[in-house]
Amino acid sequence: MRTDLHRLLDTPLAAVRNLGILAHVDAGKTTLTERILYLTGTTHKRGEVHEGTTVTDFDPQERDRGITIFAAAVSCAWDAHRINLIDTPGHVDFSDEVARSLRVLDGAVAVFDAVAGVEPQSEAVWRQADRYGVPRIAFVNKLDRAGADLDTAVESIRERLHPAPLVVQLPIGSEAGFTGVVDLPRMRSLVWPEGRDTVEEGPVPEALRDAAEGRRRQLEEAVAELHPGALEEFCAEGTLSARTLTAALRDLTRSGDGVVVLCGSAYRNRGIEPLLDAVVAYLPSPRDVPAVRGTRDGGEQERFADPAAPFAALVFKVNGTATGRLTYLRVYSGTIGKGETVWDSGTGRTERIGRILRVQADRHAPLERAVAGDIVAVVGLKSARAGSTLCAPGAPLVLEPPTVADPVVSVAVEAVGSAEAELLVSALTRLVEEDPSLVVRTDPETGQLVLSGMGELHLEVAVEKIRLAHGLDVRVGRPRVAYRETVVRGVSGLVHRHVKQDGGAGEFAHVVLDVEPLEDVTGDGDGSATRFEFRSTVVGGRVPQEYVRALEAGCRDALADGPLGGHPVTGVRVVLTDGATHPKDSSERAFRTAGRFALREALRACAMVLLEPATDVTVTVPDDAVGGVLGDLAARRGQVSGSVARAGVVVITATVPLVELFGYATRLRSRTRGRGVFTARPAGYAPAPSTAASGTVTR
Repeated sequence: MRTDLHRLLDTPLAAVRNLGILAHVDAGKTTLTERILYLTGTTHKRGEVHEGTTVTDFDPQERDRGITIFAAAVSCAWDAHRINLIDTPGHVDFSDEVARSLRVLDGAVAVFDAVAGVEPQSEAVWRQADRYGVPRIAFVNKLDRAGADLDTAVESIRERLHPAPLVVQLPIGSEAGFTGVVDLPRMRSLVWPEGRDTVEEGPVPEALRDAAEGRRRQLEEAVAELHPGALEEFCAEGTLSARTLTAALRDLTRSGDGVVVLCGSAYRNRGIEPLLDAVVAYLPSPRDVPAVRGTRDGGEQERFADPAAPFAALVFKVNGTATGRLTYLRVYSGTIGKGETVWDSGTGRTERIGRILRVQADRHAPLERAVAGDIVAVVGLKSARAGSTLCAPGAPLVLEPPTVADPVVSVAVEAVGSAEAELLVSALTRLVEEDPSLVVRTDPETGQLVLSGMGELHLEVAVEKIRLAHGLDVRVGRPRVAYRETVVRGVSGLVHRHVKQDGGAGEFAHVVLDVEPLEDVTGDGDGSATRFEFRSTVVGGRVPQEYVRALEAGCRDALADGPLGGHPVTGVRVVLTDGATHPKDSSERAFRTAGRFALREALRACAMVLLEPATDVTVTVPDDAVGGVLGDLAARRGQVSGSVARAGVVVITATVPLVELFGYATRLRSRTRGRGVFTARPAGYAPAPSTAASGTVTR
């Protein structure tokens, strides 16, 4: 049911839905978003990815590459509800963009390919949504494709994602003959005739009645197992009413105990209306989610989604445009109007809101104010970054920012002309402001500017953005990966005595350390912070607690440069077993220095191994090219874990060192005559060969 968005600018919070579209690349996220905008009357022409006419993929690079790179926000209206929707990237290199969006969303639609089922990045974004506690419903797309099978896709959801899939629709027809669905809760048919955009509602077709009744019974039993209220009615009546079933599905979705599964074909405009109905019926409003928590004066504080409460918002995206700097934020509590002043908790500065905009991808509509539950963009903020908390000056608060994974790939960048070097530094600074997953540093040995990111494509897009936006000619060096070092055999009872006497107050610290490896140091798939444990077994006050803390800080300092090649050290446990102090010369500074030098000495005595980032790769190739692709993976030190034949193609899964994947896309296209595709996602770290080239290593 279409509703005019302009009538809903003052929508009650209960009628607002903030949701994201999540999926593996090429599962149909952007096409689904385009159909939602078209059916809700927000646009008057259906945009197509292959034609470069989509609303949300408006960046030139997105249109050239045919993939979503940057999260795009749009708003639409359906059944007297306002839907704020973010179309997120599906490529693994841009997973941090997905994480920043999920941090501010109340719900999500996870899109799955009806042929491929759960794909690697589908699983990755699902885990990200788990981390942020975002309720989801699932949409199995492309049911009109050859080989499409709803039951197989649902089983892959059950096996790989582990929720309880609650299928609420039965397809009418299959593959090219797919024309509609049976709505199981209301036992009706919804059919989309060829060439028409409207849905026709009717009774369940006689040929499908037995199957529909059986599926409805399975749905009732699955819901009754998970929901106490539904179980009570099921036991008393032997069935569930449509009202009870809908209420139970809503509760299970919002608690995360189940996931409602719908199906359709976004490209053919089939299944979109019931999906929008499900968004309204099952996903939560800002009032239904728990109050946001932040810190104030060292203590924890909650802010509810109340327009009358003190203002608090989280910045999740910053974008520089030709007309100014846009800061995207989610308002969690309170109300803010244009011209008002806000407090940036991160910088400790006040800033003035110049304008407030309702975002429609690259188009904007001015607003007088934004209230709790809104996702808007503002103009006028100079220092706010992604992750910054904006709040009322009289009620400061710091909200937890989205997590940022450590970059794993680096390239050296330099301007072609010396006159452009300063412009390049400015462009890189702006780039990092917009994308926190990018890191820029100057190599202390070579003096080169080094740009680090989440993958080869990530860096390629970043460099191209500099060229297009700033007109700079940039040279790029060979990509380098972030190696780590770890302990495989430790040392016990290492004694280190730090004594310094230079005429003034002296320094004294005596420590005895055990250093040992931590288990499972290679499985940290998100590439996050160094894994390190420290504990003290010293008793009797031989080393005061404040000195123990200083010693731990010194040990952490030593982890920055390992003995093999100066790479960060991970997977280490340090135990302080004994120590001694001096009544005058011992200090926190002395113990921190002792910790740094003691651990460095211990690591030189340990058996160490170099770790390199590994990736889980899924390669889809024609069955006549399998042999060549397998041989190429072996040459790249890949370990094949499985292969599945599917409708004329073979899907190969393998784990490959990241450094070996540079240029793989071109090689794969060459070997398969353009018919092979691959996707990759981080798989943690694995031991590297001792011959790992130092020229490809970065700290």
